[in-house]
Amino acid sequence: MFDRRQFIGSLAGTAALTVSSRLVGAAESVTRDPVSDLTTRLNPKIDKSREVALGLLKPSAAELERGLKLHAESIVFDAYGFGPRAAIDGAEFAAQAEAGASVEELKDLREEMTMTRFVTDPVEQQEFRDAWRASGVTCVFNNAGEEGQDPLRLIKRLARHTYATDLMRGFVSKAAVPSDVTTAKQEGRHCYYFTGNGVPLAQQWLSVEDELRYVRIFHQLGIRMMHLTYQRRNMIGDGCGEKSNAGLSDFGHSAIAEMNRVGVIPDCAHSGWQTSLEAAQSSSRPVVASHSTCETLYSHFRSKPDNVIKAIVDSGGYIGMCCIPRYLGGDGNINALLDHIDYVIKKFGPDAVAIGTDVSYTSQASVAEQAKVPKRSRQREEFRMLWPKDNFKTTAAMNESVAWTNWPLYTVGLVQRGHSDEVIRKVIGGNVMRVLEQSMESR
Repeated sequence: MFDRRQFIGSLAGTAALTVSSRLVGAAESVTRDPVSDLTTRLNPKIDKSREVALGLLKPSAAELERGLKLHAESIVFDAYGFGPRAAIDGAEFAAQAEAGASVEELKDLREEMTMTRFVTDPVEQQEFRDAWRASGVTCVFNNAGEEGQDPLRLIKRLARHTYATDLMRGFVSKAAVPSDVTTAKQEGRHCYYFTGNGVPLAQQWLSVEDELRYVRIFHQLGIRMMHLTYQRRNMIGDGCGEKSNAGLSDFGHSAIAEMNRVGVIPDCAHSGWQTSLEAAQSSSRPVVASHSTCETLYSHFRSKPDNVIKAIVDSGGYIGMCCIPRYLGGDGNINALLDHIDYVIKKFGPDAVAIGTDVSYTSQASVAEQAKVPKRSRQREEFRMLWPKDNFKTTAAMNESVAWTNWPLYTVGLVQRGHSDEVIRKVIGGNVMRVLEQSMESR
Protein backbone atom coordinates (compact mmCIF):
# COMPACT_ATOMS: atom_id res chain seq x y z
CA MET A 1 0.00 0.00 0.00
CA PHE A 2 1.20 3.50 -0.82
CA ASP A 3 2.66 5.31 2.21
CA ARG A 4 0.23 8.08 3.08
CA ARG A 5 2.96 9.97 4.97
CA GLN A 6 4.82 10.29 1.67
CA PHE A 7 1.61 11.57 0.09
CA ILE A 8 1.22 14.34 2.69
CA GLY A 9 4.92 15.06 3.10
CA SER A 10 5.47 15.55 -0.60
CA LEU A 11 3.14 18.52 -0.51
CA ALA A 12 5.42 20.55 1.74
CA GLY A 13 7.34 21.98 -1.18
CA THR A 14 4.29 22.82 -3.24
CA ALA A 15 3.99 26.51 -3.92
CA ALA A 16 0.99 28.08 -2.22
CA LEU A 17 -1.71 29.34 -4.53
CA THR A 18 -4.49 31.61 -3.31
CA VAL A 19 -7.80 32.47 -4.87
CA SER A 20 -10.85 34.39 -3.79
CA SER A 21 -13.86 32.29 -2.82
CA ARG A 22 -17.37 33.56 -2.17
CA LEU A 23 -19.27 31.11 -0.01
CA VAL A 24 -22.99 30.91 0.58
CA GLY A 25 -23.94 33.47 3.19
CA ALA A 26 -20.47 35.02 3.32
CA ALA A 27 -20.23 38.76 2.84
CA GLU A 28 -16.50 38.83 2.28
CA SER A 29 -13.97 36.84 0.28
CA VAL A 30 -11.54 34.43 1.89
CA THR A 31 -8.22 33.17 0.63
CA ARG A 32 -7.24 29.53 0.54
CA ASP A 33 -4.62 27.22 -0.85
CA PRO A 34 -6.13 25.10 -3.65
CA VAL A 35 -3.43 22.40 -3.40
CA SER A 36 -4.15 22.00 0.30
CA ASP A 37 -7.86 21.84 -0.53
CA LEU A 38 -7.18 18.67 -2.52
CA THR A 39 -5.40 16.84 0.27
CA THR A 40 -6.45 17.97 3.74
CA ARG A 41 -9.59 17.58 5.85
CA LEU A 42 -10.69 14.57 3.82
CA ASN A 43 -13.57 12.63 5.35
CA PRO A 44 -13.12 8.84 5.86
CA LYS A 45 -14.92 7.94 2.63
CA ILE A 46 -12.83 10.27 0.46
CA ASP A 47 -9.66 9.26 2.31
CA LYS A 48 -10.30 5.56 1.70
CA SER A 49 -10.76 6.08 -2.03
CA ARG A 50 -7.52 8.07 -2.15
CA GLU A 51 -5.63 5.30 -0.40
CA VAL A 52 -6.86 2.71 -2.90
CA ALA A 53 -5.91 4.82 -5.93
CA LEU A 54 -2.54 5.82 -4.50
CA GLY A 55 -1.78 2.18 -3.78
CA LEU A 56 -2.29 1.45 -7.47
CA LEU A 57 -0.48 4.47 -8.89
CA LYS A 58 2.43 4.69 -6.41
CA PRO A 59 3.57 8.11 -7.66
CA SER A 60 6.87 9.61 -6.67
CA ALA A 61 6.86 12.72 -4.50
CA ALA A 62 7.79 14.82 -7.55
CA GLU A 63 5.02 13.32 -9.69
CA LEU A 64 2.49 13.84 -6.94
CA GLU A 65 3.54 17.43 -6.33
CA ARG A 66 3.50 18.34 -10.02
CA GLY A 67 0.15 16.62 -10.62
CA LEU A 68 -1.62 18.22 -7.67
CA LYS A 69 -0.27 21.69 -8.47
CA LEU A 70 -1.28 21.35 -12.13
CA HIS A 71 -4.73 20.15 -11.10
CA ALA A 72 -5.19 23.05 -8.70
CA GLU A 73 -4.12 25.62 -11.30
CA SER A 74 -6.18 24.26 -14.21
CA ILE A 75 -9.81 24.45 -15.26
CA VAL A 76 -11.01 20.92 -14.53
CA PHE A 77 -14.18 20.06 -16.46
CA ASP A 78 -15.96 16.74 -16.04
CA ALA A 79 -17.26 16.07 -19.56
CA TYR A 80 -20.30 14.23 -18.20
CA GLY A 81 -21.25 13.37 -14.67
CA PHE A 82 -23.11 14.35 -11.56
CA GLY A 83 -22.43 16.72 -8.71
CA PRO A 84 -22.17 15.25 -5.20
CA ARG A 85 -25.38 13.57 -4.05
CA ALA A 86 -27.03 13.89 -0.64
CA ALA A 87 -28.49 11.03 1.38
CA ILE A 88 -32.25 10.66 1.40
CA ASP A 89 -34.19 11.47 4.56
CA GLY A 90 -35.00 7.84 5.34
CA ALA A 91 -37.71 8.54 7.90
CA GLU A 92 -39.58 10.94 5.60
CA PHE A 93 -39.20 8.57 2.64
CA ALA A 94 -40.58 5.68 4.71
CA ALA A 95 -43.51 7.82 5.86
CA GLN A 96 -44.41 8.66 2.27
CA ALA A 97 -44.18 4.98 1.26
CA GLU A 98 -46.42 3.94 4.17
CA ALA A 99 -48.93 6.66 3.24
CA GLY A 100 -49.37 4.96 -0.14
CA ALA A 101 -47.14 6.99 -2.45
CA SER A 102 -46.91 5.45 -5.91
CA VAL A 103 -43.76 3.95 -7.39
CA GLU A 104 -43.37 7.04 -9.57
CA GLU A 105 -43.87 9.38 -6.62
CA LEU A 106 -41.23 7.56 -4.59
CA LYS A 107 -38.80 7.61 -7.49
CA ASP A 108 -39.27 11.37 -7.84
CA LEU A 109 -38.92 11.85 -4.09
CA ARG A 110 -35.65 9.92 -4.04
CA GLU A 111 -34.24 12.01 -6.88
CA GLU A 112 -35.42 15.25 -5.31
CA MET A 113 -33.80 14.39 -1.98
CA THR A 114 -30.47 13.27 -3.42
CA MET A 115 -30.29 16.23 -5.82
CA THR A 116 -31.44 19.02 -3.49
CA ARG A 117 -31.27 18.03 0.18
CA PHE A 118 -27.80 19.50 0.59
CA VAL A 119 -29.31 22.93 -0.03
CA THR A 120 -31.21 22.97 3.28
CA ASP A 121 -29.59 20.31 5.47
CA PRO A 122 -26.40 21.71 7.09
CA VAL A 123 -24.69 18.34 7.52
CA GLU A 124 -25.37 17.27 3.95
CA GLN A 125 -24.29 20.68 2.66
CA GLN A 126 -20.95 20.45 4.44
CA GLU A 127 -20.27 17.06 2.87
CA PHE A 128 -21.37 18.41 -0.51
CA ARG A 129 -18.83 21.22 -0.16
CA ASP A 130 -16.11 18.86 1.07
CA ALA A 131 -16.52 16.58 -1.95
CA TRP A 132 -16.28 19.49 -4.39
CA ARG A 133 -13.23 20.84 -2.61
CA ALA A 134 -11.42 17.50 -2.59
CA SER A 135 -12.18 16.86 -6.27
CA GLY A 136 -10.68 20.12 -7.51
CA VAL A 137 -13.34 20.09 -10.26
CA THR A 138 -14.30 23.49 -11.63
CA CYS A 139 -17.35 22.44 -13.66
CA VAL A 140 -19.42 19.32 -14.30
CA PHE A 141 -21.43 18.78 -17.46
CA ASN A 142 -24.24 17.70 -15.19
CA ASN A 143 -26.93 15.17 -16.07
CA ALA A 144 -30.02 17.40 -15.80
CA GLY A 145 -32.57 15.28 -17.64
CA GLU A 146 -34.05 11.85 -16.98
CA GLU A 147 -33.41 9.50 -19.88
CA GLY A 148 -36.07 9.77 -22.58
CA GLN A 149 -37.73 12.19 -25.01
CA ASP A 150 -40.81 13.45 -23.14
CA PRO A 151 -40.27 17.16 -22.31
CA LEU A 152 -42.05 16.84 -18.95
CA ARG A 153 -39.89 13.88 -18.00
CA LEU A 154 -36.73 15.67 -19.09
CA ILE A 155 -37.54 18.84 -17.22
CA LYS A 156 -37.70 17.33 -13.71
CA ARG A 157 -33.98 16.99 -13.09
CA LEU A 158 -33.37 20.32 -14.78
CA ALA A 159 -35.72 21.95 -12.27
CA ARG A 160 -33.96 20.31 -9.32
CA HIS A 161 -30.49 21.38 -10.41
CA THR A 162 -31.73 24.88 -11.23
CA TYR A 163 -33.18 25.11 -7.72
CA ALA A 164 -29.88 24.02 -6.18
CA THR A 165 -27.76 26.41 -8.21
CA ASP A 166 -30.15 29.30 -7.60
CA LEU A 167 -29.89 28.89 -3.83
CA MET A 168 -26.17 28.01 -3.67
CA ARG A 169 -24.93 30.29 -6.43
CA GLY A 170 -22.15 31.67 -4.24
CA PHE A 171 -20.64 28.17 -4.15
CA VAL A 172 -21.98 26.34 -7.22
CA SER A 173 -23.84 28.08 -10.04
CA LYS A 174 -25.27 27.35 -13.46
CA ALA A 175 -22.92 28.23 -16.32
CA ALA A 176 -24.54 29.44 -19.53
CA VAL A 177 -21.43 30.37 -21.55
CA PRO A 178 -17.77 29.23 -21.37
CA SER A 179 -16.67 32.47 -19.71
CA ASP A 180 -18.86 31.57 -16.72
CA VAL A 181 -16.58 28.57 -16.12
CA THR A 182 -13.47 30.74 -16.34
CA THR A 183 -14.96 33.22 -13.89
CA ALA A 184 -15.89 30.46 -11.46
CA LYS A 185 -12.31 29.19 -11.53
CA GLN A 186 -10.91 32.66 -10.93
CA GLU A 187 -13.23 33.22 -7.99
CA GLY A 188 -12.69 29.79 -6.42
CA ARG A 189 -16.27 28.67 -7.05
CA HIS A 190 -17.77 25.73 -8.93
CA CYS A 191 -20.41 25.43 -11.62
CA TYR A 192 -22.56 23.14 -13.70
CA TYR A 193 -23.10 23.08 -17.42
CA PHE A 194 -26.39 21.28 -18.03
CA THR A 195 -26.90 18.30 -20.32
CA GLY A 196 -30.19 16.56 -21.04
CA ASN A 197 -30.38 12.81 -21.49
CA GLY A 198 -32.52 13.03 -24.58
CA VAL A 199 -33.75 15.31 -27.34
CA PRO A 200 -37.14 16.66 -26.13
CA LEU A 201 -39.90 15.61 -28.53
CA ALA A 202 -43.64 16.28 -28.22
CA GLN A 203 -44.37 13.06 -30.17
CA GLN A 204 -47.17 14.73 -32.11
CA TRP A 205 -45.36 14.47 -35.46
CA LEU A 206 -47.16 17.31 -37.20
CA SER A 207 -43.98 18.37 -38.98
CA VAL A 208 -40.24 18.05 -38.49
CA GLU A 209 -39.98 21.69 -37.45
CA ASP A 210 -42.84 21.41 -34.97
CA GLU A 211 -41.45 18.23 -33.45
CA LEU A 212 -38.06 19.85 -32.87
CA ARG A 213 -39.29 23.12 -31.38
CA TYR A 214 -38.41 22.07 -27.83
CA VAL A 215 -34.70 21.91 -28.67
CA ARG A 216 -34.58 25.70 -28.65
CA ILE A 217 -36.75 25.93 -25.52
CA PHE A 218 -34.52 23.58 -23.55
CA HIS A 219 -31.47 25.48 -24.77
CA GLN A 220 -33.05 28.64 -23.37
CA LEU A 221 -33.53 26.79 -20.06
CA GLY A 222 -29.80 26.07 -19.95
CA ILE A 223 -29.31 22.70 -21.68
CA ARG A 224 -26.13 22.72 -23.78
CA MET A 225 -25.77 19.02 -24.73
CA MET A 226 -28.29 16.28 -25.51
CA HIS A 227 -28.12 12.49 -25.85
CA LEU A 228 -29.29 11.41 -29.27
CA THR A 229 -30.41 8.02 -27.93
CA TYR A 230 -30.28 6.20 -24.62
CA GLN A 231 -29.61 2.46 -24.99
CA ARG A 232 -32.80 1.77 -26.93
CA ARG A 233 -33.85 2.71 -30.43
CA ASN A 234 -35.84 5.92 -30.83
CA MET A 235 -36.92 8.11 -33.75
CA ILE A 236 -33.39 9.54 -34.05
CA GLY A 237 -31.44 6.30 -34.33
CA ASP A 238 -30.41 3.03 -32.76
CA GLY A 239 -29.14 3.03 -29.20
CA CYS A 240 -26.06 1.14 -28.08
CA GLY A 241 -28.12 -1.57 -26.39
CA GLU A 242 -29.88 -2.68 -29.57
CA LYS A 243 -28.77 -5.84 -31.36
CA SER A 244 -29.27 -4.07 -34.68
CA ASN A 245 -26.99 -1.28 -35.84
CA ALA A 246 -29.25 0.67 -38.19
CA GLY A 247 -27.75 4.10 -37.69
CA LEU A 248 -29.24 7.58 -37.88
CA SER A 249 -32.78 8.07 -39.20
CA ASP A 250 -33.88 10.77 -41.63
CA PHE A 251 -35.43 12.56 -38.67
CA GLY A 252 -32.14 12.12 -36.79
CA HIS A 253 -30.29 14.13 -39.44
CA SER A 254 -32.86 16.91 -39.02
CA ALA A 255 -32.51 16.77 -35.23
CA ILE A 256 -28.74 17.20 -35.45
CA ALA A 257 -29.13 20.11 -37.88
CA GLU A 258 -31.45 21.84 -35.40
CA MET A 259 -29.04 21.21 -32.52
CA ASN A 260 -26.26 22.71 -34.64
CA ARG A 261 -28.41 25.75 -35.40
CA VAL A 262 -29.41 26.37 -31.79
CA GLY A 263 -26.05 25.61 -30.19
CA VAL A 264 -26.65 22.24 -28.48
CA ILE A 265 -23.86 19.64 -28.63
CA PRO A 266 -24.98 16.23 -30.01
CA ASP A 267 -23.84 13.48 -27.63
CA CYS A 268 -23.64 9.92 -28.94
CA ALA A 269 -22.30 8.31 -25.76
CA HIS A 270 -25.31 5.96 -25.54
CA SER A 271 -25.84 5.60 -29.28
CA GLY A 272 -25.08 2.58 -31.43
CA TRP A 273 -21.86 2.56 -33.41
CA GLN A 274 -23.47 3.31 -36.77
CA THR A 275 -25.68 6.02 -35.25
CA SER A 276 -22.59 7.58 -33.66
CA LEU A 277 -20.63 7.43 -36.92
CA GLU A 278 -23.41 8.96 -38.99
CA ALA A 279 -24.13 11.63 -36.38
CA ALA A 280 -20.52 12.80 -36.49
CA GLN A 281 -20.56 12.80 -40.30
CA SER A 282 -23.89 14.65 -40.44
CA SER A 283 -23.09 17.40 -37.97
CA SER A 284 -21.65 20.78 -38.94
CA ARG A 285 -20.54 21.30 -35.32
CA PRO A 286 -18.54 19.11 -32.94
CA VAL A 287 -20.14 15.85 -31.85
CA VAL A 288 -18.98 14.12 -28.67
CA ALA A 289 -19.22 10.77 -26.93
CA SER A 290 -19.16 12.38 -23.52
CA HIS A 291 -18.69 9.25 -21.39
CA SER A 292 -17.50 6.16 -23.20
CA THR A 293 -14.42 3.94 -23.72
CA CYS A 294 -12.27 2.52 -26.51
CA GLU A 295 -13.53 -0.67 -28.13
CA THR A 296 -9.99 -1.58 -29.21
CA LEU A 297 -8.94 -1.93 -25.57
CA TYR A 298 -12.14 -3.54 -24.33
CA SER A 299 -15.11 -4.39 -26.52
CA HIS A 300 -18.31 -3.38 -24.78
CA PHE A 301 -21.54 -2.02 -26.24
CA ARG A 302 -20.89 1.31 -24.47
CA SER A 303 -17.45 1.65 -26.10
CA LYS A 304 -16.61 3.19 -29.48
CA PRO A 305 -14.46 1.58 -32.21
CA ASP A 306 -11.64 3.49 -33.86
CA ASN A 307 -13.58 4.49 -36.98
CA VAL A 308 -16.29 6.08 -34.81
CA ILE A 309 -13.74 7.87 -32.63
CA LYS A 310 -12.04 9.21 -35.76
CA ALA A 311 -15.34 10.54 -37.12
CA ILE A 312 -16.06 12.23 -33.78
CA VAL A 313 -12.60 13.78 -33.72
CA ASP A 314 -12.92 14.88 -37.36
CA SER A 315 -16.13 16.72 -36.39
CA GLY A 316 -14.10 18.71 -33.87
CA GLY A 317 -15.32 16.70 -30.89
CA TYR A 318 -13.81 14.30 -28.37
CA ILE A 319 -14.47 11.03 -26.62
CA GLY A 320 -14.80 11.34 -22.85
CA MET A 321 -13.48 8.40 -20.84
CA CYS A 322 -15.83 7.22 -18.12
CA CYS A 323 -15.09 5.79 -14.69
CA ILE A 324 -17.31 2.71 -14.89
CA PRO A 325 -15.13 -0.40 -14.33
CA ARG A 326 -17.29 -2.74 -16.44
CA TYR A 327 -16.90 -0.42 -19.44
CA LEU A 328 -13.16 0.04 -18.94
CA GLY A 329 -12.44 -3.68 -18.77
CA GLY A 330 -9.02 -5.01 -17.86
CA ASP A 331 -8.36 -4.37 -14.18
CA GLY A 332 -11.29 -1.94 -14.15
CA ASN A 333 -9.44 0.59 -12.03
CA ILE A 334 -7.68 3.94 -12.33
CA ASN A 335 -4.91 2.38 -14.40
CA ALA A 336 -7.46 1.05 -16.89
CA LEU A 337 -8.93 4.56 -17.15
CA LEU A 338 -5.48 5.97 -17.89
CA ASP A 339 -4.89 3.23 -20.48
CA HIS A 340 -7.96 4.36 -22.44
CA ILE A 341 -6.88 8.01 -22.26
CA ASP A 342 -3.36 7.11 -23.36
CA TYR A 343 -4.68 5.13 -26.29
CA VAL A 344 -6.71 8.04 -27.67
CA ILE A 345 -3.89 10.55 -27.21
CA LYS A 346 -1.44 8.31 -29.07
CA LYS A 347 -3.88 7.25 -31.81
CA PHE A 348 -5.86 10.47 -32.40
CA GLY A 349 -4.00 13.27 -30.62
CA PRO A 350 -4.42 15.25 -27.39
CA ASP A 351 -7.43 17.22 -28.68
CA ALA A 352 -9.44 14.00 -29.01
CA VAL A 353 -10.05 13.01 -25.39
CA ALA A 354 -11.61 14.23 -22.16
CA ILE A 355 -12.77 12.61 -18.92
CA GLY A 356 -16.52 12.20 -18.47
CA THR A 357 -16.71 10.26 -15.22
CA ASP A 358 -20.41 9.26 -15.28
CA VAL A 359 -20.14 8.79 -11.50
CA SER A 360 -21.00 10.88 -8.47
CA TYR A 361 -19.97 11.21 -4.87
CA THR A 362 -22.69 9.99 -2.51
CA SER A 363 -23.15 11.03 1.10
CA GLN A 364 -21.66 8.87 3.86
CA ALA A 365 -25.12 8.74 5.43
CA SER A 366 -26.73 7.12 2.39
CA VAL A 367 -26.55 3.51 3.64
CA ALA A 368 -27.91 4.34 7.08
CA GLU A 369 -30.76 6.43 5.68
CA GLN A 370 -31.68 3.79 3.11
CA ALA A 371 -31.91 1.20 5.91
CA LYS A 372 -34.90 3.13 7.28
CA VAL A 373 -36.89 2.52 4.11
CA PRO A 374 -39.17 -0.55 4.05
CA LYS A 375 -38.42 -3.20 1.46
CA ARG A 376 -40.45 -2.94 -1.73
CA SER A 377 -41.88 -5.75 -3.78
CA ARG A 378 -39.96 -6.69 -6.87
CA GLN A 379 -40.38 -4.26 -9.76
CA ARG A 380 -40.16 -4.97 -13.46
CA GLU A 381 -36.95 -3.84 -15.10
CA GLU A 382 -37.31 -0.46 -16.78
CA PHE A 383 -37.34 -0.55 -20.58
CA ARG A 384 -34.45 1.91 -20.84
CA MET A 385 -32.31 -0.36 -18.65
CA LEU A 386 -32.61 -3.51 -20.76
CA TRP A 387 -28.89 -3.74 -21.47
CA PRO A 388 -27.02 -6.65 -23.03
CA LYS A 389 -25.52 -8.87 -20.36
CA ASP A 390 -21.80 -9.06 -19.74
CA ASN A 391 -19.67 -11.20 -17.45
CA PHE A 392 -17.45 -8.50 -15.98
CA LYS A 393 -17.16 -8.66 -12.18
CA THR A 394 -16.86 -5.25 -10.55
CA THR A 395 -15.19 -4.99 -7.15
CA ALA A 396 -15.48 -2.31 -4.50
CA ALA A 397 -11.76 -1.51 -4.91
CA MET A 398 -12.26 -0.81 -8.62
CA ASN A 399 -15.01 1.68 -7.87
CA GLU A 400 -13.03 3.31 -5.09
CA SER A 401 -9.98 3.80 -7.32
CA VAL A 402 -12.03 5.81 -9.84
CA ALA A 403 -14.16 7.63 -7.27
CA TRP A 404 -15.26 11.12 -8.31
CA THR A 405 -13.26 12.72 -5.51
CA ASN A 406 -10.11 11.08 -6.92
CA TRP A 407 -10.08 13.56 -9.82
CA PRO A 408 -6.72 15.02 -8.63
CA LEU A 409 -5.18 11.56 -8.97
CA TYR A 410 -6.37 11.26 -12.57
CA THR A 411 -4.11 14.26 -13.21
CA VAL A 412 -1.29 12.72 -11.20
CA GLY A 413 -1.67 9.53 -13.25
CA LEU A 414 -1.35 11.49 -16.50
CA VAL A 415 1.83 13.07 -15.14
CA GLN A 416 3.14 9.58 -14.44
CA ARG A 417 2.37 8.56 -18.02
CA GLY A 418 4.77 11.24 -19.25
CA HIS A 419 2.33 13.76 -20.72
CA SER A 420 3.18 17.45 -20.85
CA ASP A 421 1.29 20.04 -18.82
CA GLU A 422 -0.25 21.36 -22.05
CA VAL A 423 -1.62 17.95 -23.02
CA ILE A 424 -2.91 17.25 -19.52
CA ARG A 425 -4.72 20.60 -19.36
CA LYS A 426 -6.52 19.69 -22.58
CA VAL A 427 -7.59 16.30 -21.25
CA ILE A 428 -8.84 17.48 -17.85
CA GLY A 429 -10.79 20.47 -19.13
CA GLY A 430 -9.40 22.32 -22.11
CA ASN A 431 -10.98 20.14 -24.77
CA VAL A 432 -14.44 20.52 -23.26
CA MET A 433 -14.00 24.30 -23.13
CA ARG A 434 -12.90 24.34 -26.77
CA VAL A 435 -15.96 22.39 -27.94
CA LEU A 436 -18.26 24.65 -25.93
CA GLU A 437 -16.78 27.68 -27.62
CA GLN A 438 -16.97 26.13 -31.12
CA SER A 439 -20.60 25.12 -30.56
CA MET A 440 -21.50 28.75 -29.81
CA GLU A 441 -19.58 30.40 -32.65
CA SER A 442 -21.58 32.81 -34.87
CA ARG A 443 -24.63 32.57 -32.65
